Amino acid sequence: MELCEVFVNGSPLSNGTPHLLEVTVDEDVSVPSLFILRLAEADDLQKRFRWVDDELFAIGNAVEIRFRHVGAMTRIMAGEITALEPDFVANGLPSLTVRGYDRRHRLQRGRKTRTFVQQKDSDIAAQIADEAGLRAESENTGMVLDYVLQNNCTDLELLQERAAQISYEVVVEGDTLFFRPAGNAGSDVLHLTLGEGLSEFSPRLSTAGQVGAVTVRGWDPKNKQLIKTTADNLDVRMGGQRSGAELVNAAFGAAAQVEVGRSVTSPAEAEQIARGLFNRIALELIVGEGACSGSADLRAGKVIGLHGLGTRFSGSYYVTRAIHRYTADRGYDTRFQVRRTAL
Repeated sequence: MELCEVFVNGSPLSNGTPHLLEVTVDEDVSVPSLFILRLAEADDLQKRFRWVDDELFAIGNAVEIRFRHVGAMTRIMAGEITALEPDFVANGLPSLTVRGYDRRHRLQRGRKTRTFVQQKDSDIAAQIADEAGLRAESENTGMVLDYVLQNNCTDLELLQERAAQISYEVVVEGDTLFFRPAGNAGSDVLHLTLGEGLSEFSPRLSTAGQVGAVTVRGWDPKNKQLIKTTADNLDVRMGGQRSGAELVNAAFGAAAQVEVGRSVTSPAEAEQIARGLFNRIALELIVGEGACSGSADLRAGKVIGLHGLGTRFSGSYYVTRAIHRYTADRGYDTRFQVRRTAL
């Protein structure tokens, strides 16, 4: 039974194609997701450069990767080839490593300086998606901004900066760009128990950087007055009872983070940024990484339940990175990185 399938420009790698030694998909909510294919030529010295030179693996060709889960093949990656790395040996067969990214990589092509006037962050995301040849699923951010400056940075850097301020994320799935709230409010899509699917897990609980409140201060140039707003309420507890803010306030006394000089022009905008920053800091209370048997349900941007870890560390976790790897000799396994907002 096949554990992994690879398609290039819609055609499967099947008989007559190179031997597939390894497939890796590295999903991440913060950077373009990566795929790596490691291939060996067929055992024919007369045609030993067939696949190294074949247009099947041309730069820009579309790649789709599926992994088997619960009897069905599930798409994990849809991306584009961006690099080829052959290894040549005298009197032997070369191997070929094919690398590529999801279509977020298109947002890194070139730096721009421009201004967006009277638009929402969600409108800006939709415009950038269209410019990159992508469909947009941009969740309404509500706030119309007087202006947003893109100052000598890539489109992805701009969107990630805007997303970080309001606790959003920038994700591309297939040919669709999603600009949406961080997915840690979702329900568990998968449950893993230590010794039953979950082979290892190493969390770190740290209150470093946790604060009881975030205050944003700015200046309203129209009304010539100070703008100041504070956020101290956690939006998503992920099933936990005590947030990082509550832990540090109880243990060390109240402390706040003040953001001064931000480009805010209204109290509503300042409040949106303060809430976003407070919730983003809270999501760093517990970070961890682990490994399990291969699971196509374990995806970056989803929430999973981890159990058998005692009272303090069992619970729901937001997946920020998932590495799916298939090798011909070891089969399919998954490693992951997660975060959580409260105990």
